[in-house]
Amino acid sequence: MAVFEYRKSVAVVIALVACSGLARAADEPALRILHREMLKDPIEPVDAARPGQSLRLTLAVMRGTEWRKERILESTQRAMRILAQCGIGPVSIELIEFDGPARYRTLFTPVSRKLAAELGLPRPTVFFVEGTRNRPAFDAEAVGRSNSRTRPEMADTVWIVQGTRDLDLVIAHELVHVLADSGEHSDDAGNLMRDETAPGNTKLTPSQCGRIARTASENGLLRPRP
Repeated sequence: MAVFEYRKSVAVVIALVACSGLARAADEPALRILHREMLKDPIEPVDAARPGQSLRLTLAVMRGTEWRKERILESTQRAMRILAQCGIGPVSIELIEFDGPARYRTLFTPVSRKLAAELGLPRPTVFFVEGTRNRPAFDAEAVGRSNSRTRPEMADTVWIVQGTRDLDLVIAHELVHVLADSGEHSDDAGNLMRDETAPGNTKLTPSQCGRIARTASENGLLRPRP
């Protein structure tokens, strides 16, 4: 009888824990888009007269973080001026603010896979997050096609942590990783793709531009500019 009562008690405890877990899940805010805003003045390529590529860029930030919309948009505009040297011009830049469970504010691959899948935003997308639980921890992480085999929902995305310095350079740098589908860095002085982003490192070589245009076009991330 004592053994039976013990097992019965354990079963009750397990059931109560399960129910409380379901209650917490039910109390969580639903993942939803709150606001969409289009950047009014897309940046033209440096040489707008020659053939180039059009980029439709999505920016995503969750309510409750300390990211400011103004900083995101201003830094993205500067990043687009850097990419313009390759003939890339954004045909549209859309900022999306969303809300949902607090766990989505932090980059953590098992959770961020679900976030990216549920939002289903047009790619490439730059997510601005509060922090990261991934190890090693980086201020920014680019997920292209070649490094997304174990996280396909995150392909063609960039994730940038709050407090990142030189945000315009980081956006441009990580977007090149995604567009070129390459994790390669450069040792050239002043090159945007040096291992460490820093003011003054903004140049891209013709070969880098060629790979960006070729690979991103094949992956549907860039289209010929009208």
